[in-house]
Amino acid sequence: MQTLNRYEGRRALVTGGGSGIGQATVLRMLAEGGRVVAADVSEDGLKDTVAKAGADAERLTTTVVNIADEASVRAGVATATAALGGLDVLVNAAGILRSSHTHETTLDAFNQVIAVNLTGTFLMIREAIPALLRGEGSAVVNFSSTSAMFAHPYMAAYAASKGGIQSMTHALAAEYGKQGIRFTAVQPGSISSGMTDGSGASRQSLGPGLPEDADMSLFVKLAPALGQGFAGPETVASVVAMLASDDGRFITGTEVRIDGGTHY
Repeated sequence: MQTLNRYEGRRALVTGGGSGIGQATVLRMLAEGGRVVAADVSEDGLKDTVAKAGADAERLTTTVVNIADEASVRAGVATATAALGGLDVLVNAAGILRSSHTHETTLDAFNQVIAVNLTGTFLMIREAIPALLRGEGSAVVNFSSTSAMFAHPYMAAYAASKGGIQSMTHALAAEYGKQGIRFTAVQPGSISSGMTDGSGASRQSLGPGLPEDADMSLFVKLAPALGQGFAGPETVASVVAMLASDDGRFITGTEVRIDGGTHY
């Protein structure tokens, strides 16, 4: 298989870089020659990413960032841009999933999901825009979800956060297009990641905290149409890498669904 080198000379910051799809994205961009800063709330996760990067780790910097905390985001973006000498790509892969009956969901629990997924994505973008405006072929890839457009019961907060990210992506693409920054979003579904166990269409595969009395018949369709089971995080990472590279130069203000046809 031919090795791509789309990221030679490119500088990328990836949140959620300590596990799952974020980690896979870091490794993919490094494999294509990029210089990458991996940000994550988990120091142990970042150490794991460094170990998996192997020889490519010489082009990898890590920084601990809590994207729900404004001061932490400001410091993390400053660290990243200083380490890279600028910024061309931002990937907002960090996020959390919480499931519960909506009438039993506390305000604190709802706000936590919004704070991490939606507000965290906003904070990262806001702090990175000045550097991206000075970058080359600048691109931002946000993480929405199939839950933004299709019914995922017991996940109202998560769906709200991902729908907000998707709408925000469109607004940002319009606002900054003439200034040279592209904004796209991916909608992963049926992907084995830190939020799922990747075992397929089952209660256990739908992430942490699904109510014990959950009505599974409400999940009309769970299995990918391709009949291959859940895909690995590298499946999404390859699409993210395309969108943020020169191959995606004519793509902005849209989302790409990556779910094997689960929601066709």
